[in-house]
Amino acid sequence: MGTAVSRDLDISSNTYCLRFVGKESISPNDPFWNKFLAFNVTPPITLDDQLAFESRIEPLCQALLTNNLTTGNLSSLVQLFIVKSTELLSATNYEADLYNWQLSNTIFTIRCVVKFLTEMTTEDQLLQHIEFKGNRSTLESFVGCLVGILVDIPVTNSTYLIHLEVVTCILIFLSVPFNSSQKADQSNIYHLIMRGKHVIHAPLLIKSLCQNFINQEKLPPGYGNNQNHSIVLGLASDLWSMLTFRHKSSDSTVMADQKRLPRFSLGRTNYHWTTQPNPYRSSLFSCLNSQDNSPIPPTKTSSLFKIDFNMLYLVLCKKVSGDAATLLLYLLLHRNSSFKHYVLGREDLDQLIIPILKTLYNATNNNSHHIYMSLIILLILSEDESFNKMVHEKKLKNVSWYTERALTEISLGGLLILVVIRTVQYNMLKMRDKYLHTNCLAALANMSSQFRELHPNVSQRLVSLFETLAKKYHKLIRRLKTEKNENNDVTVTINQDAVEIEQDIFVLEDVLRIVLEILNSCLTTQLGNNPNLIYTLLYNKHIFEPFEGNDVFQDIIHNINVIIKHFEQLLSEKSQQHEVDAHQVLLVIQQGAKSWSKEKLTKFPDLKFKYVEEDQPEDFFIPYVWALVSQQSLLH
Repeated sequence: MGTAVSRDLDISSNTYCLRFVGKESISPNDPFWNKFLAFNVTPPITLDDQLAFESRIEPLCQALLTNNLTTGNLSSLVQLFIVKSTELLSATNYEADLYNWQLSNTIFTIRCVVKFLTEMTTEDQLLQHIEFKGNRSTLESFVGCLVGILVDIPVTNSTYLIHLEVVTCILIFLSVPFNSSQKADQSNIYHLIMRGKHVIHAPLLIKSLCQNFINQEKLPPGYGNNQNHSIVLGLASDLWSMLTFRHKSSDSTVMADQKRLPRFSLGRTNYHWTTQPNPYRSSLFSCLNSQDNSPIPPTKTSSLFKIDFNMLYLVLCKKVSGDAATLLLYLLLHRNSSFKHYVLGREDLDQLIIPILKTLYNATNNNSHHIYMSLIILLILSEDESFNKMVHEKKLKNVSWYTERALTEISLGGLLILVVIRTVQYNMLKMRDKYLHTNCLAALANMSSQFRELHPNVSQRLVSLFETLAKKYHKLIRRLKTEKNENNDVTVTINQDAVEIEQDIFVLEDVLRIVLEILNSCLTTQLGNNPNLIYTLLYNKHIFEPFEGNDVFQDIIHNINVIIKHFEQLLSEKSQQHEVDAHQVLLVIQQGAKSWSKEKLTKFPDLKFKYVEEDQPEDFFIPYVWALVSQQSLLH
């Protein structure tokens, strides 16, 4: 870039830049590089700035694209980086500021050029530019040095920028298949990253990234103040915050936190779901708790590492309101059995659950992917009976962010039910996603046998959910009859509207059936512990009556009717003696529950749902991950 280059300077006229992209070959040991890399540049700090910066350097990159296959200057710069990074890796002192400054400038220049080439050339052409004259070891050595820095060089004020640029450069290489619209399995760079010599360090790399996420490193002093650093840390702050989920300021909002990329992009970007083994994902999914003194099996010492699950959990609790942290938590719970077991054993699990519930509660402010991932996390946790029991034992006071009704005291389980039901209702109005319905109801179904001491408002919402769905169901039935009456000539095919209505009815029947099964499961197993739910059923018994003769529902409606009639009889006997108020109705229910026998009910199978990824999860995850990369890293 040349000495004293700034964002406002016309770098297209800079002597050093012009020589680098020109027709003259520059060897890796030419003194030119010392001057070329001694620059100070104010980098982009917003997406608009990034686009403007790329626009300014585009003529230089175009010239390099034209000349580099003859000069090999990019390859010389890459080889220079390999030499410099090798020296750093072998050093005993990592605090040589001047040396680190030039090294970060080197990788910054390389990643700017490589990003341009990934967008303007094919992968084979990109390799020709880097591996000049067929030197096939150049890229592998380069990637090995990138990995080595992340694994072996500690993050300090002096090495901060180097780590930033290394991670950004790796992201750019991972984007090559994405930009070329080819499958990752067909990419040579993919095979290099997944099969190269450096792969032996995959567990150490993921451990380093996990540790950086846990440490939540703060910006080094002076960054962002235009104090002649090689990269004024507007960009560095954004990227590092993105990778560590650190807010840019104390008053950052939830939406700001969503614009932060996870520290695990190397293991998950674009190659997240592929038929080929992914050593980085495998390492993440296999890591163990460093606080567990059990030794790692000798046969697995090369593929496993330990990290402090306590610290990781605490950071996730703070950051799970953001997209990226939610994705990371999902991966760990879904694929790392050790971490899942650890989380389920925490006594302060409410610290993790409440932020997730707030995300769902504020669905209008969050994207559908984030909502979906939050629900899947709840579904995964609800597969465990100890979790389902615990959430109803944990009592909360004054849940201020739940504004629809004052909740002075409620169980965590009750709050969870309220928020999930609200999400179902929101989905019916806005998103109309059947998979979201399925996950919401599956989580409630898993929990239903442990519903205890349900809050009056929770009981009302459960029954109201059925009532809302029932009204929609009856409306569709009437519409279908109207459509068929309008097409009653046997020679006329029922129109497409009728077909779609029938499909909607079938889906809604499934949903209604699950809601009834949730109610039945709770009443069958916890009737004596839920007087408020029985009270609500008695008050709203009319909404179940139209389903008594429906073949789809009549078996399970039978159980609910048996319960309703039992307590109606008790109340009738009580009211013959004197008038009863709401408080006395509850007393009658509580007394009547003591003499209740479950033998009166038809037994149904236990409700157990387990989360399973779709057959092609990449259709969901790859666009989502790359959208996060685009939003959060300024890698337009």
